[in-house]
Amino acid sequence: MSYNPPMSFSERRGAVFNEELSLNTHHGIKSLAQPRPRGPPTPSMSTPAADFDQVTGSPPPPPTPAASPGPSNSRPDWKSADETEEAYLATIRQYFVKCNSAQRGRLLSDLLNLCTSQQLSFVHQFVSPLLKKDPFTTLPDELCLRILSFIDDPKVLVRASQVSRRWRDLLSDDMTWKNLCVKHDYQRRMSEVQAMRAELYGHAQRDDGAAAGDCSGALTSNSLPTSFGSSTGARPRLTSYKSHFKQRYLVDVAWRTGGRNISKNLTQDGGVVTSLHLTSKYIIVALDNARIHVFDTEGNALRTLQGHVMGVWAMVPWDDILVSGGCDREVRVWDLTTGNCLHTLRGHTSTVRCLKMSDANTAISGSRDTTLRVWDIRNGTLIKLLVGHQASVRCLEIKGDIVVSGSYDTTAKVWSISEGRCLHTLSGHYSQIYAIAFDGYRVATGSLDTSVRIWNAQTGECQAVLQGHTSLVGQLQMRGGTLVTGGSDGSVRVWSLERFCPIHRLAAHDNSVTSLQFDDTRVVSGGSDGRVKVWDLKTGQLVRELITQGEAVWRVAFEDEKCVAMALKNSRTVMEVWNFSPPEEMLNDRPVIPLKRTLDAPAPDGSRPLSAFALDYRGAGSSSSGNGMLDVDMPDAGPSTAPLQQSGGMFFRDP
Repeated sequence: MSYNPPMSFSERRGAVFNEELSLNTHHGIKSLAQPRPRGPPTPSMSTPAADFDQVTGSPPPPPTPAASPGPSNSRPDWKSADETEEAYLATIRQYFVKCNSAQRGRLLSDLLNLCTSQQLSFVHQFVSPLLKKDPFTTLPDELCLRILSFIDDPKVLVRASQVSRRWRDLLSDDMTWKNLCVKHDYQRRMSEVQAMRAELYGHAQRDDGAAAGDCSGALTSNSLPTSFGSSTGARPRLTSYKSHFKQRYLVDVAWRTGGRNISKNLTQDGGVVTSLHLTSKYIIVALDNARIHVFDTEGNALRTLQGHVMGVWAMVPWDDILVSGGCDREVRVWDLTTGNCLHTLRGHTSTVRCLKMSDANTAISGSRDTTLRVWDIRNGTLIKLLVGHQASVRCLEIKGDIVVSGSYDTTAKVWSISEGRCLHTLSGHYSQIYAIAFDGYRVATGSLDTSVRIWNAQTGECQAVLQGHTSLVGQLQMRGGTLVTGGSDGSVRVWSLERFCPIHRLAAHDNSVTSLQFDDTRVVSGGSDGRVKVWDLKTGQLVRELITQGEAVWRVAFEDEKCVAMALKNSRTVMEVWNFSPPEEMLNDRPVIPLKRTLDAPAPDGSRPLSAFALDYRGAGSSSSGNGMLDVDMPDAGPSTAPLQQSGGMFFRDP
């Protein structure tokens, strides 16, 4: 009659020692009635805590993402075991439990000295998983989160969240993702940005200086103030730092390697694009053929505004209102929803060259007749006439009640709108001023004399002369403590306004830089060589080329998730619209799927659940390993085997 008691953990652990453990002191071995299909525990096998405590007093080993390789003889053969072997091993176990630490060490040392190399390898593979400890199961939450705060790579955090439920719970803490947002310069929560927009601005017009830290800003190609570009009406409200980080991360990856683009022929001839604006509702394009084309943000044509007699050279939008001016010396006010001209403002005696708006009712125009005019666009009347320049007014910028203007008379002037007078005349350039930037405190001017000058707007004093360009500086943008300039020499330069020194010198284009814009992350430049290039603002490295085979690029405007470029291709004026936004369903935090549902069990609505949801955002030509993964909350189940489906450069598991 065989002796076959129920096996405890200690018995399972001791059962792997074969005839060498018997010390060769007992009778011949006979077959047991019941084979023992038990092997050494692996990380994928849960171990009863009570049994474990009886032997070592330690907590059970934690699970790991994948089981460690077990020994080749993980299932000892009990077919040839003698009936007395089980009783003998039980005696050894009882003796071992009663031994002190020194006695146990001597016993184990003696046994191991009797083992062959193959048996020692078996011992190593058996013991190695048991020595692994999960610190997150014993450390307090605060210390665990502190450890996680040192991880910079989001892919590491995502993979770590799949280790166990405990790890997933720790990585669901929003402070971890907030710290990661700070490390990746994603400081602003999208919901906070939306609230700030509604509270501070309330309109499409954007003050770039006041919102230098905004993570979703947009600037037009030819001016600092512009429209907000995010389609906040269609985008679900993000409520966590994890959601915000995921959205920003996917958008950044799309800027590097993905995105979807459409191309539309605007004219059958090579019409010159004179102005481009990208707002939350519209893409607005003005040409030298007197027409203004209005599209939605996806590039679908809405209407064409006709009324100007000759080329339109300046325009500025505000919500559903557009103000434009051109060679016919008129300033027109348009309703973008209907396409009707609300007012025609006359008074300039030469081409209207630049336009800006200080609020929803006030527009300021600069003309080749040397004057600036302040208009009430609600009533269609002239408010102020600003006289002082001696040549054409080429550019202007507004912050609050202050407007600064640059002229071909080599000077820039600081004006008070309410007082209608010149506060300062900024003299120092040796040739015409073509570009100007103003953040409320500093004025930057770019000139044909190849230099850029920085002025104090309060005192009119020249603070610095930035030299490095070898030709006309026609593109300027100021944002916080950074200034980016583009010249006819084809170079783009990034300057520090704190130290008044260059940060990056970019050999961007083979010909003139015709359009330039940057935000907290990237610089986008367009040139007469027909190329649009994206640069990393921090490193100065080229990220990618959006357009490579054009004949010329007229204008570029972008926001966080969209970029619009106007180019000349095959002697036709073409508009290219790039979309870098991930699908909306990727941005929402998904609920944890019940463990009882499997991939093979359909949901009540007919869809199949996901045990893990991971997305790999990569573009054409990228490696199969992908550029990164971001997951949502998932149960402790294995990875999904659902096939990857593609949607506009985005690869995701189709539920």
